[in-house]
Amino acid sequence: MRINKTLNFIFQFATLGLAAAFIILYFYPNQMSNHPHVVEFKQAVKEDQPITQQAVGSYADAVAIAQPAVVNIFTLTRVIERAHPLVDDPVFKRFFGDRFGVPRERLDTSLGSGVIVSPQGYVLTNNHVIKGADEIQVALTNGLTTRARLVGTDPDTDLAILQIDIDQPQVITLGNSEILRVGDVVLAIGNPFGVGQTVTSGIVSATHRSMLGINTYENYIQTDAAINPGNSGGALINANGELIGINTAIYSKSGGSQGIGFAIPVSLAKDVMSQIIEHGIVKRGWLGVAIQGITPQLAESFRLDSPNGVIITNLVRNGPADLAGLDRGDVVTHLDNKAVNNTYELLNTVSQVEPGVTVVISGIRKGQKFKTKAKVVQRPIQE
Repeated sequence: MRINKTLNFIFQFATLGLAAAFIILYFYPNQMSNHPHVVEFKQAVKEDQPITQQAVGSYADAVAIAQPAVVNIFTLTRVIERAHPLVDDPVFKRFFGDRFGVPRERLDTSLGSGVIVSPQGYVLTNNHVIKGADEIQVALTNGLTTRARLVGTDPDTDLAILQIDIDQPQVITLGNSEILRVGDVVLAIGNPFGVGQTVTSGIVSATHRSMLGINTYENYIQTDAAINPGNSGGALINANGELIGINTAIYSKSGGSQGIGFAIPVSLAKDVMSQIIEHGIVKRGWLGVAIQGITPQLAESFRLDSPNGVIITNLVRNGPADLAGLDRGDVVTHLDNKAVNNTYELLNTVSQVEPGVTVVISGIRKGQKFKTKAKVVQRPIQE
């Protein structure tokens, strides 16, 4: 009888222990993994086989969402041809009379693309698409053609803002260009060579491309989606049909697409557009200097420890840098204690300073360190 009671006690105790262990494992699984000899791994599924993803059969839905907001832009420019330089020559007049003496008007036309980005009818495009145009026409995908008003331009980023007066325009959704990754699928929509609206596909080849010599301020999305003449100002969209860039330029020796195209990120385009609409200009800081990067040879010549920084090659008389005491040959290495490694960094850092703010400039002059202060002003409008 006593043995039965003992066995019954052991059985109850074991059952209670198993129940407690189950509760701990179920509700606190991590508590059992703290043993120093237990190593946890984030195991890849079938790590010995290539990773495969479900293929997307079509991007037609993304295109259908964005395409109605992409427009064709046609410009007309009146060019006055000057009279022949020999028009006043007596011998020339004797043979040709006044045939070449009257200036003649010639009409030049060009084409490009644009994107409707606002219910108010604002259209984003490239500055080079509409530069110098006397008349701008916008053709929508529904066949409607209307005249556009030029709201403003920013040649430093090659952006222009137009406005059209139509009821309930089709507006594109703005995506987030700051989260783009190399390898993301992108689609370019535009009017290449005037053949009509066309869609090409590719991937993001690189982000934050700069120092290409295309514009003053560069921060491009690089893509291998085919971009050709006429695509300029068109939309670069993601797989959800959201605008992530404005197609701007191609790298080509033949004039056609060679798989290297550039688009202005929508984050930059949106900021430029908002400032132009609200203020009439883009507010950018300016120091009034011409600068160049430092090569290893220049670093050695200037007795610098590294090629980081920029060299001042020229100054605007009575400009902020000139008034601050900077001179040709000065090497700028820091702006407000932030290192300046190249011309791109200095241009962009200064441009983001609010006009009227004083900055501290540090650098090297004739082998000696220097520090001075300069009051940043509004960058003059570039034509």
